[in-house]
Amino acid sequence: MLETKFDRYLEELKEKFAGWDFSSIHDTGRIQTSLLSWSYGSKVITAMHEATTVLDMGTGGGEFLSLLKRYFPPTVYATEGHKPNVPIAKGKLEPLGVNVYEIDDDEHLPFSDHHFDLVINRHESYSVKELKRILKPNGIFITQQVGGWDCKEINEWFGVAINPEFKEWNLQSALNLFSDLEWEMIEQKEEFPTQRFYDLGAFIFYLKAIPWQVPDFSIENYQDALFRLYQHIEKVGYFDVTQSRFFLKMKCI
Repeated sequence: MLETKFDRYLEELKEKFAGWDFSSIHDTGRIQTSLLSWSYGSKVITAMHEATTVLDMGTGGGEFLSLLKRYFPPTVYATEGHKPNVPIAKGKLEPLGVNVYEIDDDEHLPFSDHHFDLVINRHESYSVKELKRILKPNGIFITQQVGGWDCKEINEWFGVAINPEFKEWNLQSALNLFSDLEWEMIEQKEEFPTQRFYDLGAFIFYLKAIPWQVPDFSIENYQDALFRLYQHIEKVGYFDVTQSRFFLKMKCI
């Protein structure tokens, strides 16, 4: 009986993941996260009230940006670097009047100098130099980022090292990239909420969507660890990990 139930959870690996849609595990309560002291969405909506031209960097499938359509300023752009997400984003956002661009890297964005008075960025990479180029004087950059030690308990469980490329990424290292002479820091926060998985299937779905957490993740490579995790959740009722989140609001001088 236990193995049959375990095998059914492993079937989550076969489910298709498209765009940046976690509703099947979030909306059903299979995964929950403790609250932050800020709301990225509320911060963005407030800033949109004072903007005329906005860019959403790394829009995924356009899921988040489309929810803000009633607050859109006159001109809205979005970029996405993951090729499979681009047609999804175009299908969701272009009917709302959003200009969607596929990009190859953060250093060469397809926009003219001083084009935007607001750039928003949720969990996406960016180039401070390129932000400086595309933002108008007194333009605003708002970002919520994932710290390098995010969900470290997953790596510990599977015996996988934290990705060295992101290991030092946190609020302070992000602030260090902004020159005091060119930027004014308006707001900053960093917190470490708990993320709780209530079943193994939700955990597998999450790892499939976040492949950089355990780069070689597969049933074949980690079946024993997955079964131990399944037993842990069956006994305790959940598996907790520690997220790393920080928020920055910067003004371009």
